[in-house]
Amino acid sequence: MLTLKTEPRKITGRKTDQLRKSGIIPAVVYGRDLKSKMIQVKVQAFEEVYQEAGTSSLINLEIDQEKPLKVLIYALQYHYLTDQVQHIDFYKIKAGEKITVPVTLNFVGEAPVVKELGGHLITNLDRVEIECLPEDLINEIEVDVSSLKKLDDTIRIKDLKFSDQIKILQDSEAPVIHAEEPRRAEEEEEQQKQKKENQKKWKEWVKQKKKQKKENQKKRKKKKEKEKQKKENQLRKFYVCFFKTN
Repeated sequence: MLTLKTEPRKITGRKTDQLRKSGIIPAVVYGRDLKSKMIQVKVQAFEEVYQEAGTSSLINLEIDQEKPLKVLIYALQYHYLTDQVQHIDFYKIKAGEKITVPVTLNFVGEAPVVKELGGHLITNLDRVEIECLPEDLINEIEVDVSSLKKLDDTIRIKDLKFSDQIKILQDSEAPVIHAEEPRRAEEEEEQQKQKKENQKKWKEWVKQKKKQKKENQKKRKKKKEKEKQKKENQLRKFYVCFFKTN
C-alpha cells in the first residue's frame, strides 16, 4: 500500500495561496470516526501517489508522527485555468463499512466489427461507481470488446465481469461501449471535437478577461500614482514659493 506523508496545517482561508505558491497543497482528512483535520502535502509527493493510486485505491496517510490512517483520495478541487490541484479531501475508511468510489473501465481486446466491417467504437462510459468493503476494492474493471461483432452491438453494465463482492451503482442496462457505422461515428466524433474546441475557446476568453482586468488595475494604479505625484509636486512648489515670499 502506498504511503503519503503530510503535515498539520494552521493556515486557512485566502492565506492558503501562500502555500500553493511554495509548492504545497492544502487538504483535509475526515471520516465517520475521525474529527476533521486540516493538513498540507507537498505537490510532488501527492502527484507521485495519485498517479498510481487514483481515487479508487487505499493509501496510508501519515500526519507527522501519528499512526497512519487508511484513506481514499476522495475529492479534488482544480484551478479553473491551470487545472492544478488546489485542495484535496481525504476520506478515512472504517473497517467493515462499505464505501463508494469511481473505478476506471479498461478496454481490452480487438473488436471484429472494426476489423471486418470498418465500424467505429463509441465509448459511453469510461468509469463506473462501485460499492464494496475496503478489502474488496479494485483499481479497474476490464471490458473485453472482442464480443462486438456486428454494427449496433453494445456492451452494457450487466455484461461486465467482476467480483460478486462488488456492486455497480449505475443502471445495469446502461451502455458502456457500442459499435456504429463509420459515418454516424464520425459525426459524433466531430461533435465531441467541436465541444472541446468551444471549451478551449471559453477558457482562453476567461484567461484574456483576467489578463485584461489585471492590466486595467495596473493602469489605474499607475494613474493614481501619477496624480499623487503631481499633487505632491504642486504642494512642494507652493511651499517653496510661500517661504520665498516670506
